Amino acid sequence: MAVQLQMKPGELTALLEGEIDHHSARELREEIDSAAARTRPHTLVLDFSQVQFMDSSGVGLILGRYKLVSEWGGQVCVANLPKRLEKLVSLAGIRELCTIVRDKEEKA
Repeated sequence: MAVQLQMKPGELTALLEGEIDHHSARELREEIDSAAARTRPHTLVLDFSQVQFMDSSGVGLILGRYKLVSEWGGQVCVANLPKRLEKLVSLAGIRELCTIVRDKEEKA
């Protein structure tokens, strides 16, 4: 699992790639949290366009970042979620907490 972080004023985007499972989620969490704590973005965008597989650890990844960013009044945007993962995210109730967009540019 890999993550590329892109920072713009007020926004941190995490471009996620590969598979998100128990082991990879921990590494992603540490990298994203470190960058978010340094920059305190108003919006954290989690871009799932290159994610092929995700289990419940991915749901935990989203919820944990929501909790972190909301501590300073920020929000989380889940972008480019593959169709096969939409149901998992929906069942977890993430739609009530985070903005979900098909294309990152929709959130603007």
